[in-house]
Amino acid sequence: MMIHRFFCPGPLSAAASVVLPDDAAHHATRVLRLRAESPVELFDGAGTACPGTLLSTKAPVSVALGVPRPVEPEPRCHITLVQALASGDKMDWVVQKAVELGVSVIQPVAAKRSVLRLDGVRADKRVAHWQKVAVSACEQSGRNRLPEIAPVCSLEHWLATASGGWVLAPAAAQALRSRAAPHDGRICLLVGPEGGWDEAELAAMRVRGIEAVSLGPRVLRTETAGLAAVAAIQALWGDY
Repeated sequence: MMIHRFFCPGPLSAAASVVLPDDAAHHATRVLRLRAESPVELFDGAGTACPGTLLSTKAPVSVALGVPRPVEPEPRCHITLVQALASGDKMDWVVQKAVELGVSVIQPVAAKRSVLRLDGVRADKRVAHWQKVAVSACEQSGRNRLPEIAPVCSLEHWLATASGGWVLAPAAAQALRSRAAPHDGRICLLVGPEGGWDEAELAAMRVRGIEAVSLGPRVLRTETAGLAAVAAIQALWGDY
């Protein structure tokens, strides 16, 4: 039987009862229509999961906890995905699938050719939305550690403190598979917007030690390229 999982910041203590956050409570009782005594699993976003039993379906919705267990289905590679802002619901798709594939940090950046423009309150609201997308992806995929969704910033701002990494570029001479796995297991991957990176942006990346790599002769969409690269990285050096 499938056990439904919910994010609960914790702390998760054995034999305790906790009240589900509003979003999780709504999903459990209104969307999934779980009943009292239904088995569930809570995770705290920091690496711990805990089996439990739903005590009630009326507010406040609470769960009786069993014995917490540290379960870490995290990949050996610590992947930071620097994704140029994409239009429509493409960013939602990228965040959801990147979390499922094991990305540790997602950094949205504004590039010169980004169609989507975000700043101020709009940017904050969108990041909060992506954080909810990440929570849902963790619930589905079994991850117990929430990836970081960093605040939106300009590529120039991000590059100011960057050091090394790979940028996907169709015309790159080196294929991704030709690169050596970083000795510390940390990989930073940059993916451009719908219109691709500007030449000045690529030049700025080279100054910061970021190397261009290719995923083959086909030009992939922005919402496909990063996910394909992450899957390849997992196959080459991760847990596939």
